[in-house]
Amino acid sequence: MPMNRLAIAAIAAGCGGVSACLYLALLLSSPGAMILVYLTQLPLFLAGLWFGSVAAAIAGFSGVVVLLAASDLLGAAIFTALNAVPVVVLVRQALLARREADGTLRWYPPGRLTVWVTALGILGIGAAILLLGGPEGLQATLREVIARALDQLTERSLPDRDRVAHTLASVIPGIAAASWMVMAVINGALAQGLLARFHVAWRPSPDLAALSLPRWLTAALGVAALATLFGGGWRFLGINLIIALSVPFCLGGLAVLHAAVRRLPHPGMALIAFYTLAGMFGWPLLAAMVLGLFEAWLGLRRRLAPHGVQIDG
Repeated sequence: MPMNRLAIAAIAAGCGGVSACLYLALLLSSPGAMILVYLTQLPLFLAGLWFGSVAAAIAGFSGVVVLLAASDLLGAAIFTALNAVPVVVLVRQALLARREADGTLRWYPPGRLTVWVTALGILGIGAAILLLGGPEGLQATLREVIARALDQLTERSLPDRDRVAHTLASVIPGIAAASWMVMAVINGALAQGLLARFHVAWRPSPDLAALSLPRWLTAALGVAALATLFGGGWRFLGINLIIALSVPFCLGGLAVLHAAVRRLPHPGMALIAFYTLAGMFGWPLLAAMVLGLFEAWLGLRRRLAPHGVQIDG
């Protein structure tokens, strides 16, 4: 039986409250609390992928209200920028569909969703640069924060403290953006998987093997690599853009893998083995990133897919 609007709004508001509580785990001094923080977007995605983008907006607003009551304006603003607004944007795009001539619905493809996630991550880097007075200002701020953190973590001053702080400050924006992008992808996938399991998802679950990246992303990576040859702010921008762009290319490589294992008699076992190795060592994800870089130009998904199996995207 369909729910009325009041019930939907109540569920969405509840999801927002849960999201805010997960976000408030930042206040805990336990390392395990970070797992809860990483799941902050999950309830927001659940509301949106269940009831639509308006429900995602209600959930985000509810989370902001809870944080204003339990925390402060800064915490609510960060929650809005990192979680509420991006989830609404991604949910809206994910639920777009058009009807084909034969009457079937063609849902927004996973490759374009990946581009949106990437754009939001890079937008975060750009916002940080603008707020802190350009690349040099952002680097200087990060160096100061990291140097103070190193002093607190060590009893004696590190002999190469300034060099370590400079190195970390040069890559932290890209790492933060890439981490946020991975977090968004995982939370969105978890929410969609849970809803699909109970047959209440708004749209069918996207097929990772159908993920196709636009070729201009490769050109963007080339421009970022070229920028690293220059000094100063251009090098800083290039390094961090390369780090951020590694996420979509990694997903592109995983799409090739998911298409290729369909040739095997037990594809699920092969995927379990790969992701186990990736979790233990990390280097398989680097290999997937390289594979995704070549996929954009060589069409490896279609070449490696089983004969007779159509890989859309």
